[in-house]
Amino acid sequence: MKLTILFLLTILSEAKLPSSDPLTVRTATGTFTGLIDPEFPNTRQFRAIPFAKPPVSSRRWLPPQKLSPSNKHTKLTQFPASCPQFVSAVPMFYNSDLTRGNTIYNPNPNGEQNDTSGLVGTATSEDCLYLAVWAPQVTAPRPKGGLPVLFFMTGGGFIIGGINIPWQMPTNWVERSQSHIIVTINYRVDIIGFPHARGLAKGQQNLGILDQRAALEWVRDNIAAFGGDPSRITQMGRSAGAVSTDVHAYAFREDPIAQAYYMQSGTIFGANIQAKDPTYSNFTFVARHFGCEKPDSDEDGKAELDCMRRVSFKDIINFVGQYIDSGESPALRFSLVPDNRIVFTNYKERSEAGNITRLPTMISNAANEASALFWEPNITTPPDQSIITALDVSAMVCPTFNSTVYRNRMSADVPVFRFQHAGTFPNLNYYPWLGAYHASEIPIFFGTYHLLDHVAPTTQFEIDVSRSMQDHILAFVKDPYHGPQRTMGWKPMIASDPNGGDLLRFGPQGVVSQHVDGIEVDGVCLGLREYNPFP
Repeated sequence: MKLTILFLLTILSEAKLPSSDPLTVRTATGTFTGLIDPEFPNTRQFRAIPFAKPPVSSRRWLPPQKLSPSNKHTKLTQFPASCPQFVSAVPMFYNSDLTRGNTIYNPNPNGEQNDTSGLVGTATSEDCLYLAVWAPQVTAPRPKGGLPVLFFMTGGGFIIGGINIPWQMPTNWVERSQSHIIVTINYRVDIIGFPHARGLAKGQQNLGILDQRAALEWVRDNIAAFGGDPSRITQMGRSAGAVSTDVHAYAFREDPIAQAYYMQSGTIFGANIQAKDPTYSNFTFVARHFGCEKPDSDEDGKAELDCMRRVSFKDIINFVGQYIDSGESPALRFSLVPDNRIVFTNYKERSEAGNITRLPTMISNAANEASALFWEPNITTPPDQSIITALDVSAMVCPTFNSTVYRNRMSADVPVFRFQHAGTFPNLNYYPWLGAYHASEIPIFFGTYHLLDHVAPTTQFEIDVSRSMQDHILAFVKDPYHGPQRTMGWKPMIASDPNGGDLLRFGPQGVVSQHVDGIEVDGVCLGLREYNPFP
């Protein structure tokens, strides 16, 4: 017993000590050797660190389980497989050549990327609970306590997403700043991550959210080994990842771990949370297809679940994905499950009662979020902008305004910073009517705009907007209470201000950034003015 305790204490203490080899880091769950891409010589990459046990076999559809202490040494050269997900064959803007690089790695037998295979992703696996770390070289100056950490959760509607997405590689940004660490994670999605199965215990349906939490706990416990400060983690997500960030703010308010939140194009008030289904019909529909429905002898759903655990995940994902692609009825959807433990049904009431984590928050939106949803192959006539604008307002603008109002009510000492991405660039806006569409800020945010050079060359203005956006966000990550005001002259948003407070806008009409009154955007939610998706 004494030897076991000594072994554990040794691993935990050594995890906090820097290695003599800057590419080898010792953590509580293993020792990892990363790599440096010659194109980014000052950035260490640790591409596939496990943060939980593989959720396979009997652990499929169970909450993530912590890894045991270990001194196993692993060299990390490849990104991990993404969690099981379907690659739709239905043509859409986000799998067209105009957005090449915004989807998971999905090679065909010849090794070429296939974004419309109509099959489960080839580079997906149930053994997918990994994270990646991008950190400056250890020779860079270090603040006392370590570098601030940006913990990023991918979007994808809770049905797709992962680490290995070219648009979301933060190497360029870390190489440029040398003053923060970025962590990105995989988490389970679709029916594997949000099954809503009768045989699961209460509080165990939102497995994707629980995966995110497990990854955040691992980062808290081990990021010091990479030079990071565990007390300075900003939890950030975009789209479904942004909604997830908001979910965490309500579900884990007693122990948020994070020092601040950043929600990019999504809040809980814009989430389409499905009504609680007491019949668990979607999961049972899929189980019936595989002969796993047990209506007469399975009151608690355990037999159905055990049977489904014996079915190949590829067969399950292909059935669900191809059924959805076909447009058949009844519709299938696997997303956030209201359980009043992790995901609630009364966010408005909870917000009004102050039952939300009181931490600094940054929220951003693109100016014309919904436009890409109306793209069609070989489109010749622009869609009806009035329909797009109505969706912009109902799904993004006003939910963001509501999130701002509720957070403002809690305390004047908890700032809310807001910005709008309104830039349009030749390589991101082949169709001018798109404007600043949903996800168009990702290449700007991460500095991966060059991946669209096959559409049109990157412009210097695009680079300038990217660097300004990165600098403003990093000011928040470094000091979410005072950094934006002190270093960038960017004030918190005050929804009660008659003019709506200070809203930062990037890229409008050839201007890198400008401060505008928040009422310009939020006024539509108060009936004071029309919303302009092309400011």
